[in-house]
Amino acid sequence: MPSTTKTICIDGQWRAGAQGQTIDVHAPSNGEKIAMLARGTQTDIDDAVGSARKAFDDVWSKTTAGERSRLLSALSARITDCAAELAEIEAQDTGKPMRLAKNDIATTARYFEFFAGAADKLQGDTIALLNGYQAMVNREPRGVVGHIIPWNYPAQMFGRTVAACLAAGNTTVFKPAEDACLSVIRMTELAHEVGIPAGVLNLVTGLGHEAGAALASHHDIDYMSFTGSPEVGTEIQKAAAAHHTPCALELGGKSPQIVFEDADFDRALPVIVAAIIQNTGQTCSAGSRVLIQRSIYDRFVTALARRISALKVGSHLADLDCGPLISAKQLARVQGFIERAHADGVPCIAKGSLDPSADSRGHYVEPMLFGPVDTQHELAQHEVFGPILAAIVFDDEQHAIEIANDTPFGLIAGIWTENGGRQMRVAKQVRAGQVYINGYGAGGGVELPFGGVKRSGYGRSKGFEALREYTVGKTIVINHG
Repeated sequence: MPSTTKTICIDGQWRAGAQGQTIDVHAPSNGEKIAMLARGTQTDIDDAVGSARKAFDDVWSKTTAGERSRLLSALSARITDCAAELAEIEAQDTGKPMRLAKNDIATTARYFEFFAGAADKLQGDTIALLNGYQAMVNREPRGVVGHIIPWNYPAQMFGRTVAACLAAGNTTVFKPAEDACLSVIRMTELAHEVGIPAGVLNLVTGLGHEAGAALASHHDIDYMSFTGSPEVGTEIQKAAAAHHTPCALELGGKSPQIVFEDADFDRALPVIVAAIIQNTGQTCSAGSRVLIQRSIYDRFVTALARRISALKVGSHLADLDCGPLISAKQLARVQGFIERAHADGVPCIAKGSLDPSADSRGHYVEPMLFGPVDTQHELAQHEVFGPILAAIVFDDEQHAIEIANDTPFGLIAGIWTENGGRQMRVAKQVRAGQVYINGYGAGGGVELPFGGVKRSGYGRSKGFEALREYTVGKTIVINHG
């Protein structure tokens, strides 16, 4: 990796921030300082956007889809070659167990593999018109795209956003989260090693209210992609609106797992547990509400509690069920939800345990199951972003749908039932961008269009839909007589 004080990459060159300031990075598992990042500001963003614009105009927009495909495929292979190194960086930087970090790197390589294969498959349309006319719609890249990503999945988010963006023919300025972005820095270096032209991929590390705000409000950005909280998403939209810059926003979720009385317990239980402890609950798609039909509530909750109680939390090196939360700030936020739930008298049904060897300086919280939770309580309405599962009772199918839709969010839903008719009725009525039946998630989901409704945002990443997000249609009409 480049020097830890030169973590800004503009026009293929690594440098420190224009103002010379830095940001310390601490390991979530023990609080130790592990790196220093350049603290980019408006000047760095201006330089990065200028580099991306020149690269788009002079190089990348003239590069064939086939050549873009070959370069992205080469980057996928390079990431795979460096998988062990990248996983170690990701695990230490985010605190996630090593096996999850390894999966994240494999998924990142898959993003570049998938979009390498899709780059030259993007096609336009022809339109039947008047006699003597030929009408067509071409898909063209947007131009310079700004990306702001969160700290929970830095490697995967790099693959999800950058691979699709470059495959569609855009250039980019990428601003990762300051809490965790070391794998992104290394992969940016790998991208240039395999021949991605200078200026096509620019990376600016820094703080959200400085570098992030400067990027979102920049006059020469053609499209903004943001993943994070609804509150910051609102600010991104406001900043981009000054220049009428379109956005794609993925803003979190409060996703329900709906368990009907005919559900297969053995299939549902391990998946429901995995969906709340994945990345220690720090994922927008966490299945943080489990809706259980009244007739099976006691039996299902008892079985669920046994599994939650058996969970272990510890250092990323221990490779247990959960690692630490990302920071002391995030730990305080999650603990606040727990304390208020206790104060409100919400029963805590089960709690995991902390590995005795875990460093006291780490940001650890045990997975917990609360229930029954009132549908209007904050545990049922707000995104905790920790391994806290809320159990909620419902009476019948329509009641389940009402509860599932009764939050500001709409990202993912899981439906557990053997009744085929019910599966489709509920799937069609639940307001969510993705719905899984007798399952939840599908590996990295690289091929599956992903995004939300309501406060979960708009626009789609992943799959072929992502290429459409990063392109615009141009209608061309020829009067040939």
